[in-house]
Amino acid sequence: METAVETAVEIDEDKIDEAALALFYLTLHDKFGRAWKQIDWSITDRLYEKGYIHDPVGKSKSVVLTEEGLAKSEELFKKLFVKSE
Repeated sequence: METAVETAVEIDEDKIDEAALALFYLTLHDKFGRAWKQIDWSITDRLYEKGYIHDPVGKSKSVVLTEEGLAKSEELFKKLFVKSE
C-alpha cells in the first residue's frame, strides 16, 4: 500500500502563487488594492518577497497589493478565470 509521501508530486509554487494572486483580485474590497488575506502564510510570504504585496505580517485580515501586484493580479485573474469568447 502506497503512502501519501510515496505518491507525492512536486508542486510548482510559482503556479500556486499566481493562482493566489489572481484570487486576491477577486477579493479586492477597496480602490487601494486591499484584498482579504485568506491565503496560506507561506504563499503571502512569497508574494511579498516577489514585490506583489506589502508586508503581510500583522493582525489585519487583509493585504495590500503593490501597484505591480494589482496589475499582475488582474492579468492573472482574467487569464485563469475569465471565459474566452
